[in-house]
Amino acid sequence: MQNNAEVRHKITDLRCCVIIPTYNNGKTLAKIIEDVLSLTDDIIVVNDGSTDGTAEVLKDIPGICTLTMPVNRGKGRALQQGFAYAAGKGYQYAITIDSDGQHFAADISRFIEVIETEPGSLIVGARNMDSPEVPASSRFGHKFSIFWFRIETGQKIADVQTGFRLYPLDKIKDVGRLYTGKYEFEVEILVRLAWKGVKILSVPIEVYYAPIESRVSHFRKGPDFFRTSILNATLVFMAVLVVRPFLFAKGLKNKSIKGFIREYVIDTNDSNEKITFSVMLGVFLGVLPVLGWQMVAAFGLAHVLKLNKFITVTASNISIPPMLPLVLYLSYITGGWVLGSETSALHYSSGFDYQWIKANLVQYVVGSLVFGGMLSVGLSGITYLLLRIFRKPKPA
Repeated sequence: MQNNAEVRHKITDLRCCVIIPTYNNGKTLAKIIEDVLSLTDDIIVVNDGSTDGTAEVLKDIPGICTLTMPVNRGKGRALQQGFAYAAGKGYQYAITIDSDGQHFAADISRFIEVIETEPGSLIVGARNMDSPEVPASSRFGHKFSIFWFRIETGQKIADVQTGFRLYPLDKIKDVGRLYTGKYEFEVEILVRLAWKGVKILSVPIEVYYAPIESRVSHFRKGPDFFRTSILNATLVFMAVLVVRPFLFAKGLKNKSIKGFIREYVIDTNDSNEKITFSVMLGVFLGVLPVLGWQMVAAFGLAHVLKLNKFITVTASNISIPPMLPLVLYLSYITGGWVLGSETSALHYSSGFDYQWIKANLVQYVVGSLVFGGMLSVGLSGITYLLLRIFRKPKPA
């Protein structure tokens, strides 16, 4: 365990500060600041429009930076002001700690130990929520937030709601505009940084829940839970339709064909049958008349059907240029064959475009369904045959 002098020295070398957002926590704020001062003098307190005498408490503590917001605007706005100020002063990292007495400043050393070996990471304090003094509502919110975070990012972390964190300030600037300003801000910033590829790690921390009769909390269960639910719904929508398919496609571009086949086909634990059905679904969706949304549909359906998402999305790219005109043409021809329409006057060329499809929509849609089905069955059959020939069975 590091002593206070070692921690103080490392905090300085890392260009790290401690940000304490506070609103009407005058009774506990002085003790929190005192404990943090034993580890660092680089403290930024953001007084979020307190009306309980917090300003007087801060006047009695020399040597710390105080930012005062004239009216209460919410924890998220207070944190954003603290981050902006810290970045302007040249700090590289900021540790945030709540002022209600739940957190212990001594745990700052745990964050420092991790960031030394994992620079640029976002480190989240993980509370022990199984303790009997933890309110049942807090345990529910804890599990609820972890579930949604995993849906939104594909990652599982130990705690999403804790305010005890270490942020890489330069990464926050890369996120762009943040839209929330109250408690739900800490969910938004966590998800948005995860989408940017920032590594998120957890460290165990102690937590203290005061007796209910002396507990001070500004979390309003109804309004704050409602806003967080709206935020999660929005983030899930963005993740499923835009972010995760985009990140997946971006990752594919960075892989060679040989590397992709080895990682997602040869070395995967998926059965030959699962890989085959993944190819079948991807090819079928790639031909369907959902132009521009094939990858999104492929990712979502593969997830629901528990198929190989990577193979499904890759197979759905059968309709990207330069294959798109050919897929459109063959879909249209197939539709004419099914409907008994005259198609002999149409000749394939690279100029075959959406305007023609729009004028012959029914024939194209019918043809894409039939042609997509035929092509998916044919290519998946070839895939299965090649897998049986070249892929060695996994040992039991």
